[in-house]
Amino acid sequence: MTNKKGTKRVLGRGLDAILQSPETDITSKDISGNYVAGAIAEIPLEQIEVNPFQPRTDFDREALEELAESIKAQGVIQPVTVRKMGFEKYQLIAGERRLKAARMAGLDAIPSFIRVANDEQMLEMALIENIHRQDLNAIEVAISYRRLMEECKLTQEKLSERVGKGRTTISNFLRLLKLPPEIQVAVRDGRINMGQARTLITIDDEELQLKILHEIIENELSVRQTEQLVNEIKKPGEKKKKEPKASLPEKYRDLPRKLSDKMGTKVNFRRNYKGEGSIVIRFRNDEELERIVSLLDK
Repeated sequence: MTNKKGTKRVLGRGLDAILQSPETDITSKDISGNYVAGAIAEIPLEQIEVNPFQPRTDFDREALEELAESIKAQGVIQPVTVRKMGFEKYQLIAGERRLKAARMAGLDAIPSFIRVANDEQMLEMALIENIHRQDLNAIEVAISYRRLMEECKLTQEKLSERVGKGRTTISNFLRLLKLPPEIQVAVRDGRINMGQARTLITIDDEELQLKILHEIIENELSVRQTEQLVNEIKKPGEKKKKEPKASLPEKYRDLPRKLSDKMGTKVNFRRNYKGEGSIVIRFRNDEELERIVSLLDK
């Protein structure tokens, strides 16, 4: 929750309100017999159970190994956050990657910020903390938004305040969950991005959505190319407007006929508004081609 200088804090009033509220702290007694809530202490890993409300289940093995190596060398820089459950018993609120990496690094204990929260607060904190991960994919963010709204009974407006995001941004993420499972998986796995997925939402036919999905992946289409493809499919009767033919200046209008007479064959003369164009001389066989070449050599 540290913040770089000059950077706006977006974890928002929701999470801060929970972490700073006197109602979520124990200051008058010590449940565990060792530490009081609000303290930062080294807690044995064996005393910390994982968060059952953790919305994320996939953790990159290679990234965890890198973090474990960093912990071996530097220790755990940022404490995890836990809540007291009873005597020598804690439950993780935030920091599961650090906890997993600490176990991989062979640590016996981990620095922990001790809080007290009820189940709904636990879920809200875990979801909000999860949303602000840099490596989270769009579907994971969308699921977290929906869970916050459904399980914590938040409106989009309240959710916007909690996570520091605009209502339009939240709405765009939530719309992704209306897509067929196969497309959601493609977003989750990074085979298509959110911009491409949002374009597919405008298609009502699921079979057509999947067909376009496969074309995006197979042909590595950009977001712009995807939009063009979808627009063409949605409006098949609309053909691209042809650029009107430029009329020839007066001095060239008789040129096609003169060239045809000289070559003894049809000559097409084209010119656009920029003055660019082409002269196409037609021939039926090699003999006629040789005759035209001889005329050009004169």
